[in-house]
Amino acid sequence: MLNIATFFTDSFGTLAAVYIINALLAITVIFTERKAPAATLAWIMVLMFIPIVGFIFYLIFNQNLSRSKINRLTEQEEFITSAALRQQMDAMDNNNYPFIKKSAEKWKHLIKLNQVYGRAYYTQDNDIELFTDGRELFDRLIADIKSASKSINAEYYILKRDKIGREFIDALTQKAKEGIEVRLLLDAMGSRYITRHFLKEFTEAGGKVGYFFKPKFMLFGLKLNYRNHRKIVVIDNKIAYTGGYNIAKEYVGEKKKFGYWRDTHARIKGGAVYDLNARFILDWRFTTREQLEAVPSSFENSGEGNTGIQIVSCGPEAPKEEVKRAFMRMITYAKNNVYVQTPYFVPDPSIIESLKMAAQSGIDVRIMIPCMPDHMFVYWATYAYVGELLRSGARVFIYDNGFLHAKTLVVDGEVGTVGSTNFDNRSFRLNFETNAFIFDRKFAGKMENTFEKDMLKGHELTLNQYNNRSVIIKFKEAVSRLLADIL
Repeated sequence: MLNIATFFTDSFGTLAAVYIINALLAITVIFTERKAPAATLAWIMVLMFIPIVGFIFYLIFNQNLSRSKINRLTEQEEFITSAALRQQMDAMDNNNYPFIKKSAEKWKHLIKLNQVYGRAYYTQDNDIELFTDGRELFDRLIADIKSASKSINAEYYILKRDKIGREFIDALTQKAKEGIEVRLLLDAMGSRYITRHFLKEFTEAGGKVGYFFKPKFMLFGLKLNYRNHRKIVVIDNKIAYTGGYNIAKEYVGEKKKFGYWRDTHARIKGGAVYDLNARFILDWRFTTREQLEAVPSSFENSGEGNTGIQIVSCGPEAPKEEVKRAFMRMITYAKNNVYVQTPYFVPDPSIIESLKMAAQSGIDVRIMIPCMPDHMFVYWATYAYVGELLRSGARVFIYDNGFLHAKTLVVDGEVGTVGSTNFDNRSFRLNFETNAFIFDRKFAGKMENTFEKDMLKGHELTLNQYNNRSVIIKFKEAVSRLLADIL
């Protein structure tokens, strides 16, 4: 009996010590980093309910960020950028700016927000193409790469060592052999399986490689937060690609697990290419310390088209959440409809309230999400949030023809956005993202038509169906919703 008593006494002491250690960790580590209150409470819950293991999760997900060293313009670049923005804003404020299209002028308030808050210059000499099929996009990208005559700057979250990744690297390698300047920037987490051997021929040919937030020890130092989620390719500073597609076989629909991969990407020619190239160079300079010119002293008017575009970026180096703020402006100023496509719908209160108010005001709000998860907790949190919107009068559609990875928002058939930003806290606060905001009825109309065609490849989730979901699904939603701020 004495041994049993001793066993329970020792076990209780050990358990108490574990919880004390977790409490100290919560106080000294989480609170001192000044996280958002909801995220702080979520982490405390994880630490308390799964001690030790919870702290290991915290080490994996958390990462300190030196905000002062990221995305810094030189004094000259700052002067040029500020002067150009100020001149453009003054012209718009005084109604002297020569808008090519009235639909863009109608959304001048959104352009102004992006100028002031996102420091995004507005260009209206662009030509833009919409891609929703991975194979079609990849073939066009490779063709443009093969036609490059001066430079190729490519930035991806995910590049994999499969046949699609090999074809991409082979195309870049060939251009490097021809003497073209080729730079490849990869996220160290998303592209963690890319080895020196895989890139050996590319680097020997003169291609340059950078890894965003690469740790000293790959197996132990990788963090899941603060990832570079951007997808940007700039060719000869004349053609640019951006959107949701990465480089791997699943993105061209060749992975059985996902089936057809439905995503959205844009090919741009015109003044906005300079802005996407500047975004790449700022990331490249931070990663490699190579001092390239991010802002040219002069710009060529391409005369490629007449579509208005702003390139807006966001990241955890600044707590401004620029892309999210632009999303909110679009939603709250909608007059007729709001169409959203996203694989992960885990928004913060400001976004969810904006969508609820729009739906309750009689705006046709439609949200489309995938039929299958690639991240289980995120999937059930998404289900919980769309249920909240259903109760406010929004419509929810489930895409059944494979996996939906598109990240788009289009409003009133007048303005749309395509980029890497999901409708979730990770994109809004923790990842580095970039979106193109397009002010053009023709392009926005294509986005609307694409959404409506996708509706035919899925089914509508009604409020009655949602209310009759099983107890197990309700439990999954409840747990996932509690963790929403750290997913």
